[in-house]
This record gives sequence, structure tokens and C-alpha cells, in this order.
Amino acid sequence: MVYILFNPLANNSHGEKDAERWSERLMVQPEFKSVIGLNFKTFFNKLKSTDEVVLCGGDGTLNRFANDTYGMDFKCKVSYAKCGSGNDFYRDVARHEVDGRIDLKPYLKHLPLIKVNGIERRFLNGIGYGIDGDTCLEGDEIRKKDPNAVINYSKIAIGLLLGKFKTKIASIEVDGIKSVFKHVWLCSTMNGRYYGGGMMAAPSQDRLNAKHECDLVTLSSIGRVHTLLRFPKFSSGKHHHKRFITHIQGRHIKVTFSSPCALQIDGDVIPNVLTYEVINN
Repeated sequence: MVYILFNPLANNSHGEKDAERWSERLMVQPEFKSVIGLNFKTFFNKLKSTDEVVLCGGDGTLNRFANDTYGMDFKCKVSYAKCGSGNDFYRDVARHEVDGRIDLKPYLKHLPLIKVNGIERRFLNGIGYGIDGDTCLEGDEIRKKDPNAVINYSKIAIGLLLGKFKTKIASIEVDGIKSVFKHVWLCSTMNGRYYGGGMMAAPSQDRLNAKHECDLVTLSSIGRVHTLLRFPKFSSGKHHHKRFITHIQGRHIKVTFSSPCALQIDGDVIPNVLTYEVINN
């Protein structure tokens, strides 16, 4: 039996229709289940080894599924089908897609844990802290006023770069080694290569690396105009200006800014963050 799990709120509340549309490629009639309110432990315990579960959705759906099922031993096949709007996870692992879906099991193990503002959560793609977090926060505010609004994150980021966002001082500790960066625009921790709907912040990061390390990325010590001019190359992973961009690999990362700003975890925004800690073991 094939079970399709969908998030009705995904892709601006088109999650169920997207899942139904995707299922048309199957040779069998699947059973559809909403992930909202679903007890995953009870659900998976009833399945046979010959069954398959296909999770349809975007990065937000994946994040919640990963957290709700973390540590579970799946006996059946568990796959992922892209049906979201951001799709950063899909961008990162699309080369492993077979018949429209990706084997999800390897990517749900050894996920990094973030501790921030009393919250503890696993993440799949990355944490955006600084101007990228504030960009997501403004996008959420626009969506609250108009649920059908099309959010242009690049336009929001450019607006922040032009004057509203003020750079920070970042105190960083990676595996016990401390550093201080001035005039910091962002200081993000990446499990995959992409976040923010297609920004390749960590082009060399491997989410399945044997050491289970994340990639800490900083953009600092550069003025507004130069940041604006170079931001497109940063977004595309063409980090030629290494004088302004730093990558540090590690398993235990702690970042503290000189003043609070927003942080996003796989697209989920947390405002007024002064410090965060990431642990991966």
C-alpha cells in the first residue's frame, strides 16, 4: 500500500491539491492522510515492510515531519515528493530523485539541534540569522496582511540592504574556538547547501558528511553598496570575495549578536534573537 502524507497548509494552502496532482503518476491508488494531528508513532507501527509512505510538501512540512519522527525506526520505505514553494531540501538532493521521489531515511539521521529563545528543534537545511532572518520576518508580516500575496524575498532583502538593517558584532564559538566579527550582515549555520528559497549559502556543505559537521557562514566587514553589488554572487554560491565571507566547519556552534534580530529555521521565523546554539552529535 502507498500512503501519501500531505500538509494542507503547504504551498499557500494548496498542499492537498499538490499531493493529489503528484499522485497521478502512480500505478496504484494511494491512501491520503493529512499530517495535521496525525500520531506518527501509531501510524507507522501499523504499516508493513512492503508499504511505502510518500511525504508531499515543502521545507516547512519536512521540518515538522523530521522533528515529530526523529529517532523513529521506519520499517517501510519513506520517500519525499516536492510539493512546496521554497524547496531548498529538494534543490540540495534532487540528483538522487528516482521516479519523482527521494529516499528520505538517510536525511533524517544525525540532524543538528538548535537551541534558541527556550526552543529546541532539529533542522534540515539551515538557520538564517541577520539580514536573512529579518527578510523572512518581513515576508511573514506581508503574508499576515494578505495571505495570497506573492512574496519577493530578493526585493525585501535589497530594501533591508539599502538602509533598514544595521550590521552587528558577532561573538562566535565553534568547537571551543572563539572569534569576534564586526560589521556582520549575517551569521548562519547550514546543514545543507541551500536556504531562503534558493540561496546557496554553503556551496561545499555535505549534509551527509561523516563528521556530522555544519557550515557556519558569515558575511561581514563590507559596506552597504558593496554588499548589495555582491549579494547576487553570494546567493548563487559564487563566493569569490572570501575577504568578506567566512566558512567554519563544526559540530558545536554558538553565536551571539550585539543586538537582537530575527532568525529563521528552515523558513520558520523567530523574532528578537540575541543568541543561538547548534549541537550535532
